[in-house]
Amino acid sequence: MTHHQPTRRLLIASAAALAAPAWLSPALAQAKNLRATPRQTEGPFYPVALPADSDADLLKNGKAVYDKGQPAWVEGTVTDLSGVPVAGAVVEIWQCDHAGHYHHPGDGGRADPAFQGFGQVSVGRDGRYRFRTLKPVPYSGRTPHIHVKVRLDRAELLTTQLYVAGDPGNERDGLWRRLDEASRAALTVPFAPGSDGLRANFPIVVQA
Repeated sequence: MTHHQPTRRLLIASAAALAAPAWLSPALAQAKNLRATPRQTEGPFYPVALPADSDADLLKNGKAVYDKGQPAWVEGTVTDLSGVPVAGAVVEIWQCDHAGHYHHPGDGGRADPAFQGFGQVSVGRDGRYRFRTLKPVPYSGRTPHIHVKVRLDRAELLTTQLYVAGDPGNERDGLWRRLDEASRAALTVPFAPGSDGLRANFPIVVQA
């Protein structure tokens, strides 16, 4: 009986898959080109100066605990167009409080001081990020949304906005309506009930 020897390419691919960390295996297996997360405007309320407390828990500002609105986890991964995690990327989010006010001079300083309003995290080798915040609420002229920015070293890779799936305000929002169907699907996610509050999974794909 004749036994076929594996080709050199198969041997190299098999060796790479065995040697790769577990978090890289899906990218190696699929070798696919992903669609970059759509960009959107930064808006007028990016912090003038970053708050002293700017960690991943927006429901605690210093020692103050924010207990209004609907608590939610917003989480996901940051990958490049090939699905490889972008280790070292910094994810920032900012949003208004339960009453629709930002921590920004342009909003009159009316935001609840217990709400941090801004948070940032650095992602590790797995590319994962996670924030504890509140389900976004509408304010005058806008549907509920969370602003998102991704940086790597000094480069700004993405600025966009995250929307709530099924919110009736989406169809009336000028920025959301300008998105095509694929872009809406990428930026609009459900805030689904979980064991410890609402959860929103928002995968981010950047050209790194």
